Amino acid sequence: MARIPLLQMSGISLTFGGDPVFDGLDLVVQPGDRVALVGRNGSGKSTLMKVMAGLVEADRGDIVVPAGVSVGYMEQDPDMSGFATLGDFASAALEPGELYKVERAGEGLKFDPARPVETASGGERRRAALARLMAEAPELMLLDEPTNHLDIEAIGWLEGELASTRAAYVLISHDRAFLRALTRATLWIDRGSVRRQEKGFDAFEEWRDKIWEEEDLQRHKMDRKIKSEARWAVEGISARRKRNMGRVRALRDLRSERSAMIRRQGAAAMAFASGPKSGKKVIDAKDVSKSFDGQPIVHKFSITIQRGDRVAFVGPNGVGKTTVIKMLMDQLAPDEGTVTLGTNLYPAIFDQTRAQLDPDMTLWDSLTSDPDMRVSGKADQVMVRGTPKHVVGYLKEFLFDDAQARAPVRSLSGGEKARLLLAKLMARESNLLVLDEPTNDLDVETLDLLQELLDDYDGTVLLVSHDRDFLDRVATTTVAMEGDGRATVYAGGWSDYRAQRGGDAPQKVEKSKPKVEKLKQEKTQKEGLSFTEKHRLEKLPAIMERLEAEIAKLEAFLMDPDLFTKEPVKFQKATEALVERQTALSDAEEEWLELEEKAGG
Repeated sequence: MARIPLLQMSGISLTFGGDPVFDGLDLVVQPGDRVALVGRNGSGKSTLMKVMAGLVEADRGDIVVPAGVSVGYMEQDPDMSGFATLGDFASAALEPGELYKVERAGEGLKFDPARPVETASGGERRRAALARLMAEAPELMLLDEPTNHLDIEAIGWLEGELASTRAAYVLISHDRAFLRALTRATLWIDRGSVRRQEKGFDAFEEWRDKIWEEEDLQRHKMDRKIKSEARWAVEGISARRKRNMGRVRALRDLRSERSAMIRRQGAAAMAFASGPKSGKKVIDAKDVSKSFDGQPIVHKFSITIQRGDRVAFVGPNGVGKTTVIKMLMDQLAPDEGTVTLGTNLYPAIFDQTRAQLDPDMTLWDSLTSDPDMRVSGKADQVMVRGTPKHVVGYLKEFLFDDAQARAPVRSLSGGEKARLLLAKLMARESNLLVLDEPTNDLDVETLDLLQELLDDYDGTVLLVSHDRDFLDRVATTTVAMEGDGRATVYAGGWSDYRAQRGGDAPQKVEKSKPKVEKLKQEKTQKEGLSFTEKHRLEKLPAIMERLEAEIAKLEAFLMDPDLFTKEPVKFQKATEALVERQTALSDAEEEWLELEEKAGG
């Protein structure tokens, strides 16, 4: 017997004054579905979820939710006006006999139901919204970044609740371990289209890479055909032969089809520039103790951090991780013990509160007003690792467009704010990185890139994160802070700490290996190439890209119908240059294909 869908969307189209966010989208959510909703920052994940929840109206299309089916949406910025406490908000839709559900969720998610709404932080409000949704237990839950502002313990509690629920849910999260543990299907938003695979997030990256590989092959084949036809057309013109207009029209159609292909958004051009080497011993803390209002943060804590170490600090929210890092950075004095910093340190700090970003400033001013980035006498340039760059060009390296440069910081999404802060951080040379919750709001591809950069970074890293997968990939040492002043040093990342502590068995991450590991594997596969061939293979993509740009300019120049009669010499030179570059590009492509085949064995 066929199941009745909980939600069905047909022909959904939505535009916000520009390119369509979605066009002709069809989507079905069945009872029991556990769906990961993934895509780049800004691809429309949250917008799609709001359309599913009925909070955003589509321009066209139909949404059907059968009578009697309850759909719940976890708001990222809940409206709590009219409620005195977080508990009042979380229990608003419950019967008196069901209030225990909010108390239970409050314990698991670590929020105080008695907290007045007016004094609650943004994180506490989000946890109250999540508790409300979990307590109401709708048949379909729409969860937009539910792990943000949760510590590892609370994430574990939520993971257990969702694993045992009979409800269906659609889940947006940057936490790979969370997605891998919970999802059985994947919705992927990519350039306005939504694809579905009946496998969980564990299989997403392989699926995505295969689709992109097929796209690249199709684009490559079409480019070769266009170039071949264009060469025929140009040679026909230069020889003044009568052209076959059918082929000319076919070439125009091919170009139109090619231009309609939407290019993938590239990865942010992020890079950490290591400064001068620090001394071998970076930080030496001995018997450090600190308390606030009689509550111990650490007691008799000692650690020696050497150059190149990646030290992660884990533990519940409020346990004092940031406080310990401030003591280790000599920004806060311990009550007892000593902290000795090594020599020649150039620190760079990523603040989890984004305090370095003024919400009223534009992105442009946020960069140009930074004393570390200011270029004397140049209002449109910033200093990036000792080199002046145009502010818009530098913003584009972090995937911001021209229009955003003059927009206020407050208009940015969480992921965009994180990228802007990384842009400020990466402009300076450093040999000691302090990263306090850097992974919040970043998409999978940017997290991959950040991890690769940390792998290659020559300096030392201090890291606070609740992302278990990221901790496993980056950390070489883990400091576990468990309250009452206890702080214990373990070798390795999160899974190693849990195994040594006698807790959960190590969580395997091999199926989602970091890209740097994949690159290392590719290098071993390319042993069939000589040193010169390897170097040539690395250089060819840039050469082909340059030739394509030159060909595009020449083709645009030759499109002038009066050029031949008005400027015959220029026409002839441009034609010869075009044929020369098309031939060079074809030769480069053939060379690239041959080297790739040889490299692949």
